[in-house]
Amino acid sequence: MDAKEKISKHLQDSIRVHEALLASHVESIAQVAKRIVDCLKAGNKLLFFGNGGSASDSQHLAAEFVGRYEKERVALPAIALTTDTSILTAVGNDYGFDRIFERQVAALGKKGDLAFAISTSGNSPNVIFGVEKCKALGIQTIGFLGRSGGKLKSLVDFPIVIPSEKTSRIQESHIMIGHILCELVDEAFNAQ
Repeated sequence: MDAKEKISKHLQDSIRVHEALLASHVESIAQVAKRIVDCLKAGNKLLFFGNGGSASDSQHLAAEFVGRYEKERVALPAIALTTDTSILTAVGNDYGFDRIFERQVAALGKKGDLAFAISTSGNSPNVIFGVEKCKALGIQTIGFLGRSGGKLKSLVDFPIVIPSEKTSRIQESHIMIGHILCELVDEAFNAQ
């Protein structure tokens, strides 16, 4: 297969996944957008966590809320639990890597907040422990997941499962949905 064929194959695969999302996830994305707006208007915050590319997505989305997406609006409270190397290494060393998000949720989260658990497999132990701590504290959870949704599908309050087995398709869909949510939130806060 030459380069042009590979490029076409990747683009066609991405389009197929996006078409599947269009057919099955519009309502759930709209529900999540409403939850975010309600959370933020009530004076609460967003928490984001995941590993690897999902950690990058956590940081990217938190930055869009704190800064802005495309329209000027008030700064909105969002924290990526993937960024503080001192906390990550201290908690990882003292409690184990599986507890890095759980411990931060315990320290920073409160009832009324909204947490985004991002995992392409849906089975990352540290993300699962973070979600379980959210549940114990009364924090609602949104899962950006992939494949079958894994264990997290039944643990989170609002699972958004990308219909793909390929990590790259799942990740690009997560960030696309994140951008859609950012735009809807921008509009809600500009309408005030």
